[in-house]
Amino acid sequence: MDKKDEKNLRIRYLTWLYKTTKEAFDRYERKFTQLEIDEFILKEMEKELKGSYMPQEKKPLEKLVNEFRSYIVEKEKACLQLKYKGKKIDPEFIFLDVKLNAIEKAIVKDAGQEGLTKIKAAYHEEMIKRILEEKQTHT
Repeated sequence: MDKKDEKNLRIRYLTWLYKTTKEAFDRYERKFTQLEIDEFILKEMEKELKGSYMPQEKKPLEKLVNEFRSYIVEKEKACLQLKYKGKKIDPEFIFLDVKLNAIEKAIVKDAGQEGLTKIKAAYHEEMIKRILEEKQTHT
């Protein structure tokens, strides 16, 4: 095996490590990010709906907004249970954070900052592709 083949193997392994660790880490972080977005959307919807619809539309709209608000509250509870064990951060979360940082440093060591940038971009594109290709289970 020549040096180029060996370097390619290393990059593939580092890419795999990055992908699997990032996916595990994102399971924690994405819910908190989603909460921020959901709360923004709720505020925007409340502003839009405030007093701008007919009386017969008001009650069904309030019900839907309240259901969304309840959904956000439940998601927040689930987030906190996932990331925290009691009042302490879940050791697995800390481990994944540290591991991901170490993997990124290893990628920079082997492939440079540009290599890390390419791997992060490829990961992002793959996640977007998965989302867009996901079949909707409810209509």
